[in-house]
Amino acid sequence: MDISSYVMLGQTALELGLIGGLTVLALFLSYSMLNVCDLSTDGCFTLGAAVGAVVALSGHPLLSIPAAMAAGIISGFVTAFLQTKMGINSLLAGIIVNTGLYSVNIGIMGNSSLLNMNTTDTVFTMMKNALKGTIFADWYKIIIALIAVVIVIVLLSLFLRTRLGLAIRATGDNPDLVKSSSVNPVFTTIVGLCISNAFTALSGCLLAQSQKSVNIDIGQGMVTVALASLLIGNAFMGKGRIAKRAVGVVLGSFIFRLVYTIALRFNMPAFMLKAVSSIIVIIAIAGPYLKSQYPMFKRRLEHKNNPVRGGNDNA
Repeated sequence: MDISSYVMLGQTALELGLIGGLTVLALFLSYSMLNVCDLSTDGCFTLGAAVGAVVALSGHPLLSIPAAMAAGIISGFVTAFLQTKMGINSLLAGIIVNTGLYSVNIGIMGNSSLLNMNTTDTVFTMMKNALKGTIFADWYKIIIALIAVVIVIVLLSLFLRTRLGLAIRATGDNPDLVKSSSVNPVFTTIVGLCISNAFTALSGCLLAQSQKSVNIDIGQGMVTVALASLLIGNAFMGKGRIAKRAVGVVLGSFIFRLVYTIALRFNMPAFMLKAVSSIIVIIAIAGPYLKSQYPMFKRRLEHKNNPVRGGNDNA
């Protein structure tokens, strides 16, 4: 490949990494901060894409972003309500909402599994027109995604420093202690999941408008990709301030997408791409554990190669 091909590859990975990074930031809040594994991510991602596409098709591209985020908030509220008020396990609640959202998304898309936005104005076409004739004309998608990521990281960092944000973090660490401190863990869980799902829906909305189409399966596997990206990011910047850790998980999203894009460039068969994703997830999850076990493995290997002789050799 020539230099232009490498630039295009990096540009594609950066674009998808930034857009997907919004979903990773959602998991950063729900999984890392609130300690809730939200399995409704796939359906909520598609929900944001569907709502954003329908609103954009109606002639309101700017309104599509808050509309998609509002839909994500509703999805997060339902998931949290099932957990906190109905006594349903968090994993099962996510699966139930994810399953129900399939029908909801089909209904939003007008009983169709595909929406085409080739001739529709989106936030990306608006930015493209605004940058026409400048040196940034070819980077309009990355600029939109970068603006969204920066805004979310700043707002998330500021929010988690507030009293409510600290209560959400404390709920994830020790819900019993939070309850004894006159803080309602039900309320913090609902708020945390609503905000988290708003970010997920925003990610789906931007991806749909970037690709100018929405498929009912657009969010399939997003929870796996986001979780892998989160773990990769934690390996690089797992400690420090919230802003630093948030940047780290977005970096993890870019790394994941870069590996995925490289696999596509090598003409890997389409049926193997899921296997590539699974391998990346396995490495991301098992990597820290294997790293922690390496010193013990090394000592055992040294002991095996150099056994300590016991007893009297002259006996």
